[in-house]
Amino acid sequence: MSHSPATLLTHRLSTPLGDMLACASNTGLCLLEFADTPADAPRLQKELNALQRLLAATIAPGVNTHIQQAQQQLQDYFRGVRRNFSVALHMSGTAFQQRVWNGLLRIPYGQTLSYQEEAHAIGQPQAVRAVARANGANRLAIVIPCHRVIGKNGQLVGYGGGLARKQWLLQHEQRMLATDFKT
Repeated sequence: MSHSPATLLTHRLSTPLGDMLACASNTGLCLLEFADTPADAPRLQKELNALQRLLAATIAPGVNTHIQQAQQQLQDYFRGVRRNFSVALHMSGTAFQQRVWNGLLRIPYGQTLSYQEEAHAIGQPQAVRAVARANGANRLAIVIPCHRVIGKNGQLVGYGGGLARKQWLLQHEQRMLATDFKT
């Protein structure tokens, strides 16, 4: 019996940092990446190709409940009324990558960790470079907050969406936390 391939739906979302492409399976959101500059295009195409291969799926434009949820939750995040995302995720990667990504989900809103601290947090203190590579392979920008990981010296390093966006996201979270204390 032949098995028909799954379909991944894609939809563009507008954010204050530019358009993002959301991609979801029936299981959950599997991609959320910036998609508004020419520099974003090759990385995005590579990620879509990888998802097609990993999930044995075809890609088509469309919206499902996971994309709708992601869109609403992103709007709430940018308005400063959401700190954690509850949209179902469909993370495809190695067991190590999954551990790293789950570790990223534990970094509190508005806080940062170094790659070294992240490696310690997942119990692999010698794996700093591997942790950095796994962060780079994260396909769910903002929702899995790899923007909260910085260099050991406190510098902003390595963000697929660009360092300007990383800085904006970190400042946004700091501003929202500061607003909480004023109310």
